[in-house]
Amino acid sequence: MSAATENVAETLVGALVLATAIGFVVYTAQGTDVAVGSGEYAVSANFRKADGLTIGGDVRISGVKVGTVTSLTLDTKTYNAKVGFSIRNDVEIPTDSSARIASEGLLGGSYVSIEPGADDLMLADGGTLTYTQGSIDILDLVGKAISGGGG
Repeated sequence: MSAATENVAETLVGALVLATAIGFVVYTAQGTDVAVGSGEYAVSANFRKADGLTIGGDVRISGVKVGTVTSLTLDTKTYNAKVGFSIRNDVEIPTDSSARIASEGLLGGSYVSIEPGADDLMLADGGTLTYTQGSIDILDLVGKAISGGGG
């Protein structure tokens, strides 16, 4: 085989690898809702504990993803975890709704679960959910159950 034929073959293989990589990146971005656009509004909530929650984690209502965790910060006055998240514009949340940090199981990650309230007023961009329940440590519960300690 001549050197020119080898160069053409190497170029074609390189182009094929590059096209596959670009396709994979586009497919992954579409499947994971990477893009944060103007189709969302910001909401926050303060939790006593936010163990296991990560930026990029799900925000769900009735088990359906409606948003994404965008920030985790510490309120230095109350020592609570302040969690910011974005919610799709087509999902309105009543102001008396509650939020809790739930777990996907023993080995799964954590996510924010919103239980809609019954108020006629809806949270606006920048609104805060006031009724919250922080994360529950499964290992602590198991240890208490085993040792028989309730308090």
